[in-house]
Amino acid sequence: MTIYHARPIDPTALKELRSVDDAGRRMVPVTDEEGGAPLRCCLRRSAVGERIALVSYAPLRRWAAGNGVDPEAYDEQGPVFVHAEECAGPDGEGLPFTNAHRTVRRYSADGRILGGRLVPEHGEFEAAFREAFDDAAVALVHVRAVEYGCFLYEVRRS
Repeated sequence: MTIYHARPIDPTALKELRSVDDAGRRMVPVTDEEGGAPLRCCLRRSAVGERIALVSYAPLRRWAAGNGVDPEAYDEQGPVFVHAEECAGPDGEGLPFTNAHRTVRRYSADGRILGGRLVPEHGEFEAAFREAFDDAAVALVHVRAVEYGCFLYEVRRS
């Protein structure tokens, strides 16, 4: 049985985003007074009192640049929460943020969307990943929030 791993935002990208984000804005740290923000740096929810920031991130653009392809019109950026300072990253290998409906969006090696699948709350994520990667044309998938379309994490072939 294949085990699929959620990939947080790459540490090099995080360093850049904490300076200037993918929309060209400087990071504005805040103290989280409520907790519960989905942090893409360590793939957990924030705790009350942590210093976090909401930055604009273009995950497919960054992946495509590293793979020498142009995502063309599929390039999109959106808001993600990260720790305002460097953190230790994920502390486990489970799949985070599975407590709500999610979309598993498939991408080809040339950065094109190949489709997607809605996964219900506490749904069959492993089955959705297996279905995606059974298609040889799929290079990676993004897990996104349904409500806002926000990027949560990436999964690639092992």
